[in-house]
Amino acid sequence: MRTQRGHLGLLFLLSSALLAVSFAHERKNYVVHLEPREDGSTDSVEEWHRSFLPEATLDSASDDGPRIIHSYSHVLNGFAARLTDAEAESLRSNEGCLRLYPEEFLPLATTHSPGFLGLHLGKDSFWSRSGFGRGVVIGLLDTGILPSHPSFGDAGLPPPPKKWKGTCEFRSIAAGGCNNKVIGARAFGSAAINNTAPPVDDAGHGTHTASTAAGNFVQNADVRGNAHGTASGMAPHAHLAIYKVCARSRCSIMDIIAGLDAAVKDGVDVLSFSISATDGAQFNYDLIAVATFKAMEHGIFVSAAAGNDGPVAGTIRNGAPWMLTVAAGTMDRAIRTTVRLGNGQEFDGESLFQPRNNTAGRQLPLVFPGRNGDPDARDCSTLVEAEVRGKVVLCESRSIGEHVEQGQMVSAYGGAGMILMNKAAEGYTTFADAHVLPASHVSYAAGSKIEAYIKSTPKPTATITFRGTVMGSSPAPSVAFFSSRGPNKASPGILKPDITGPGMNILAAWAPSEMHPEFADDVSLTFFMESGTSMSTPHLSGIAAIVKSLHPSWSPAAIKSAIMTSSNVADHAGVPIKDEQYRRASFYSMGAGYVNPSRAVDPGLVYDLSTNEYIAYLCGLGLGDDGVKEITGRRIACAKLKAITEAELNYPSLVVKLLSHPITVRRTVTNVGAANSVYTAAVDMPKDVSVVVRPPMLRFSRANEKQSFSVTVRWNGQPAVGGAEGNLKWVSKEHVVRSPIVIPPAKAVA
Repeated sequence: MRTQRGHLGLLFLLSSALLAVSFAHERKNYVVHLEPREDGSTDSVEEWHRSFLPEATLDSASDDGPRIIHSYSHVLNGFAARLTDAEAESLRSNEGCLRLYPEEFLPLATTHSPGFLGLHLGKDSFWSRSGFGRGVVIGLLDTGILPSHPSFGDAGLPPPPKKWKGTCEFRSIAAGGCNNKVIGARAFGSAAINNTAPPVDDAGHGTHTASTAAGNFVQNADVRGNAHGTASGMAPHAHLAIYKVCARSRCSIMDIIAGLDAAVKDGVDVLSFSISATDGAQFNYDLIAVATFKAMEHGIFVSAAAGNDGPVAGTIRNGAPWMLTVAAGTMDRAIRTTVRLGNGQEFDGESLFQPRNNTAGRQLPLVFPGRNGDPDARDCSTLVEAEVRGKVVLCESRSIGEHVEQGQMVSAYGGAGMILMNKAAEGYTTFADAHVLPASHVSYAAGSKIEAYIKSTPKPTATITFRGTVMGSSPAPSVAFFSSRGPNKASPGILKPDITGPGMNILAAWAPSEMHPEFADDVSLTFFMESGTSMSTPHLSGIAAIVKSLHPSWSPAAIKSAIMTSSNVADHAGVPIKDEQYRRASFYSMGAGYVNPSRAVDPGLVYDLSTNEYIAYLCGLGLGDDGVKEITGRRIACAKLKAITEAELNYPSLVVKLLSHPITVRRTVTNVGAANSVYTAAVDMPKDVSVVVRPPMLRFSRANEKQSFSVTVRWNGQPAVGGAEGNLKWVSKEHVVRSPIVIPPAKAVA
């Protein structure tokens, strides 16, 4: 027995050793970030990158594809490669290697929205005067595109600009390939391998975002009879360049960087990025932040999704100050349903499924499987057929994207209808989903009253009435619950998000999609509704293209400033914009405000920024010389520079970490309005905060003139534990240039 155990032990040790050897030789994907190239070599970029690989890597058999997957040269000095642990360790010790980033996969984060934002047709409208974004190239990094969709027709568009260097990988122009609208289309990595026509959208997401940014005019658009009208993107005559970096909703960081690198090389003007980056990572550890810094240096405006992790504080994504970080808000359109209870109470909700033969006027038994507190029963994850058959079922909502699945569950067990109620944190944000049975998505407040009614009567009943598209719903706009909140962990002294745009129930172009397999065979479905910061981001990308088309010489920072300082903080009723709980929205939830394109094209003054100012800011963050070098691609000695604090960056918003002593910061504005202009400072802050602006008046005598001013902030008495918010406005006869002022809560300052 002892001998047998000894043999078993030896076999176990041998197998463990073999397994360890196997794992050690297993190749993993990395992005390799290199020092700036200064050797004067004439080798090609690819040859230079290959010189960093160990000999064993170059000589080994390629049983799982090429060792170098991508070579980067425009947004990153480096490459993506398959390496064993030993090879990775060898590279880390190479003095020319800055950092290795293991491969990670990042998640993906209209007929009415142009009109809601004030974009109206007519020869005298600013939208028409802008040429609808004519001549501007918007690059989208996403899941590809359905090129045959009518939103991507090129009627009224000129040929691509002469600077354009991109390529088109669609195999057949006759099948809807590239034209004067879609002027470039490429796929990268696994996104190219998985399709015979690489840039074709296999998830629906990319088609939706591309048409939101720059879809051409399409008349008689709707979703199953709802939200009927003329569909268009924000910049319907801008060009589109498509970079498919996601395959079936999986987005490899290696492919994303390759897409960014190609977009810069090709000559895009605006980059639209509806993908979530790493949450709160220090910027030199965040490859998206590193790559977009170089894009900014090339004059490219970057619009990026804030993320869908709200309403929790500190969940912001894509928070670097050289990007426009976009939150999601609602509009005043609802696809209305009404729930009527047996006691006569009525509650409005939403559903894209609007059957003609509904339960209206016919009260049906109403049941709540979770009335006893079982969480799986509350969201209808577990149902008993005998309890729900022929009844209207109340279910608590699950995560975004699972609402239709909940209805399918209720339908499968014989339910006649579903009332989907929000959780407390989701407040009043409701989705118009394409349910498979009569349904109504209601707020938490409404759901709580419905639940109380069920518990109060032995035989509760309900009916659902479908009222179709309703315009003018209120309050609007408001901030959606899922929209990620600030502060930004990587740089809490910069207000993030920057801006809010339409991101709820957005109608845009549709492609057959694995994300919605239940509708993949519906060939009549050419438009669809989606929600998320993925949807709000391309709105801002298109608006940036309009601004760029009218002001081609403006820097990305100037365009961002124009968008932020012209935004709205009041809703359509003239009262402060609300969050998902219908409380006054904070700047950490909505950024500077809700975008107003008609004012963004003529902001009066802008807060501009240069690369050197960003470098001084990065030094002030305490990243060290090496950290700053990783981001900028330059050899930086922070000790020889005048580093600045976050509050001193010439940003269009101010975050002042105020304790007991006054703090003074400076700002510089550039006159982009009339040559002879006078602006007077106006401050709107709580009475326990004192703000002094010097000088209190700015006089300009020429266009593009710069003037500086200081802002001193102090508490009048004891600091408020919860912080404070307000605005600094520069007011002229024609313009109001508004900057948020935020004093974070005391616990965030300490």
